[in-house]
Amino acid sequence: MAAPAKKQEGFHDCRDAWARTLEDLAARDPRIVAVVNDSVGSSKLGGFQKAFPERLVNVGIAEQNMVGVGAGLANGGKIPFVSAAACFLTARALEQIKADIAYARFNVKLVGQSSGVAYGELGPTHHSIEDFAWLRPLDAVTVIVPSDAWETAEAVKWAAAHEGPVYLRLSRMPVPDLDIKNRVFRPGKAELVRDGSDVTVIGCGTTVHLARQAAEKLQDEGISARVLNMATLNPLDEEALAAAAGETGAIVTVEEANIRGGLGGAVAEYTAGHQPVPVERVGFPGFVVTGSVDFLFEHYGITADGIAAAARRALARKR
Repeated sequence: MAAPAKKQEGFHDCRDAWARTLEDLAARDPRIVAVVNDSVGSSKLGGFQKAFPERLVNVGIAEQNMVGVGAGLANGGKIPFVSAAACFLTARALEQIKADIAYARFNVKLVGQSSGVAYGELGPTHHSIEDFAWLRPLDAVTVIVPSDAWETAEAVKWAAAHEGPVYLRLSRMPVPDLDIKNRVFRPGKAELVRDGSDVTVIGCGTTVHLARQAAEKLQDEGISARVLNMATLNPLDEEALAAAAGETGAIVTVEEANIRGGLGGAVAEYTAGHQPVPVERVGFPGFVVTGSVDFLFEHYGITADGIAAAARRALARKR
């Protein structure tokens, strides 16, 4: 089963949760402002603009300027949420993010919309699969990739209260709620989606529900797979990684991003330096071919079957 490109019953667009939550927070805190690059519609900020017209700054298609405006607003005591398509926000304005926000440690919340390959057929110019590799090394920036609507809302609340730069990565692809009991959003901590003892599958964002589906397939084969939701890529939950390596002895990562420098790269870095175990990385190996979201996920094995196959490869190396 490929990730859904169109909304299905029980699936939700995380951008809706982000927009509702930001409006609720802005109603209580006048410091919250929104800055966009002519993307009010795709950022789902129409309601925010109607409710707080004087607190939304539309800079037009000028992402570098947009980030600079956000830095200036933060320097003036505001809490700016700078929202744009992830591909343009992180690529065009990387220097400004690095120098004006990360180095200065300004209290700016960067919201990358329609991340990964959500734009499908528009191709590599509109795909954002390198953003983890670009932003994860900036130690001042907390990088969060919510897995569903609930986690998105909680991440927006946390970001607003947190003093410091945040990169919130959202997709336009609908995903199902994880439906985990007694959930608590803890930045920097992996969430246990399903326990297991033979192999650990670590996902983030749009891939977590696919990781759980893969674990269910593996269970039918007598393989016990632990599933972790690594919603925070910076800082990484090294304690959870140590437990996964020590207790299951094999790891699979799955992400809607380039495996070099993303979640897979981060996990490989940690295990190589601390606790070497077989690591199989599921994601994009570089620039991807052009096609629909469903096609791209299927083509690169970002499916329950593809993840299960990677788990089998990891187990074969383990044994």
